Amino acid sequence: MKQSWILILSVVIFLQLQSVLQSKTPNHLRFTHINEARHVNKNGAKYKYEIKTFQVPVDHFSFAVQDKFNIRYLVNDTWRRGNDAPIFFYTGNEGDIEVFAANTGFMWEIAPEFGAIVIFAEHRYYGTSMPFGNKSLTDPAHSGYLTSQQAIADYVDLIEDLRSKEITKKSPVIVFGGSYGGMLSAWMRMKYPHIVQGAIAASAPILQFTGITSCESFARIATSSYRAAHKECPKLVQKSWNVIMNITSDDEGKKWLSETWKLCQPLKNATDVEDLLSFLEDVYGTIAMVDYPYESSFIVPLPPNPVKVFCNHLTNSSLTGKPLLTALYQALSIFTNYTGQASCTKVDDATGNLGAEAWGYQACSEIVTIMCSDGVNDMFRPQPWDIKKLSEDCYKKYGVRSQPYMVCKEYGCKDLSTATNIVFSNGLMDPWSGGGVLWNLSSSATAVIIPEGAHHIDLRASDPKDPYSVIQARKYHRYNIKLWIKQYRRQKHRILVT
Repeated sequence: MKQSWILILSVVIFLQLQSVLQSKTPNHLRFTHINEARHVNKNGAKYKYEIKTFQVPVDHFSFAVQDKFNIRYLVNDTWRRGNDAPIFFYTGNEGDIEVFAANTGFMWEIAPEFGAIVIFAEHRYYGTSMPFGNKSLTDPAHSGYLTSQQAIADYVDLIEDLRSKEITKKSPVIVFGGSYGGMLSAWMRMKYPHIVQGAIAASAPILQFTGITSCESFARIATSSYRAAHKECPKLVQKSWNVIMNITSDDEGKKWLSETWKLCQPLKNATDVEDLLSFLEDVYGTIAMVDYPYESSFIVPLPPNPVKVFCNHLTNSSLTGKPLLTALYQALSIFTNYTGQASCTKVDDATGNLGAEAWGYQACSEIVTIMCSDGVNDMFRPQPWDIKKLSEDCYKKYGVRSQPYMVCKEYGCKDLSTATNIVFSNGLMDPWSGGGVLWNLSSSATAVIIPEGAHHIDLRASDPKDPYSVIQARKYHRYNIKLWIKQYRRQKHRILVT
């Protein structure tokens, strides 16, 4: 019933989007030729930037004398036209900022059109932006400054510094972000509307919290993606959990699975088996998130339509026992070894290239997104939502207690009617869309549904294989960005005249 409602909603909003684009978007904006930046940086990305640092306080919300540290940011101002050019500001999320710069082609593509300065700011505690060096995450007294509020305050200080120069004194600022970065962009516009003129919040699950969104939404949407690829695929994954547990119940079975799956670290005990099962859950969710129609390397190198490629190995409903696990290993190889260069299967976190080591702390403390699965209506292991257990586990690992209601108290969840100048875009293939904004909040805080879209695909570089709805969403983004800039400049002019 819920899926049918979402589908109907997506069609209605998508038709509204087309109507807006066709009736209100000027021809030169609808059909603007995209000039691609063709420079190559050290990571192989096709974008050129200068790496700079900016000093911020460890704690923005205290008058006590305290330490300061540098956050890293990337800047390209080669397309700036005259004074007060727009600033396109990416609110860095859980990882190395250069990875996000390489995978957010939309900003680079439209910067020449708007004559914009491009900024990618790194989130504190990620990449090289470490307040206490290599001790930043080893002590709760240090890691306690890792919050979204502190990160947003870092970005506000950086923007104010950028606009302290005469040539950018009246530059409009548009923030962009995907996933957690999209949450930060939306929250920045909500909390600092005098600093940020508009926000493109792609795949931002700002409602994925206790009491707001159903805990099983992620698992069910992910399962739907696998089911769409082949009806037997999620059934076989569902069956595999018990098969793995049965086979690894003795040392001989652990040895067989370790050798068959070419595990870098052989399974030796129940903890190793649990780590493997948790890794599998993460991999299934990640593949569904980045189910792009072309090759990508955002998390790890993956083929086009990775869910379909994965499920091509799991179509025989009669598979069970060792044959099922052999087939599952072949399916998993598209994630663990698509390039064929890995000599063994590394069971690690599924964040791959991001460098998101600190995310476990954030997910424990503040960004406590609600997640569960029942193993019946989804293909995952039965995992009830148990905030008490989660908080205990977090305390043991990080020395902090979970605060599941903190985000909604700080930024709002149930009533966001005062939000303005935000576009919330969500792809219905993305498991996180269940916690996204799927309806208009106000006349200028609008929702864009991308039926064929995976995780923040609209922020990625344009590709010949992009679905039509992705192309339309990007046009809608450009329309709104132009509108926000015009509104800001009109208001500035009015103030000067007055």
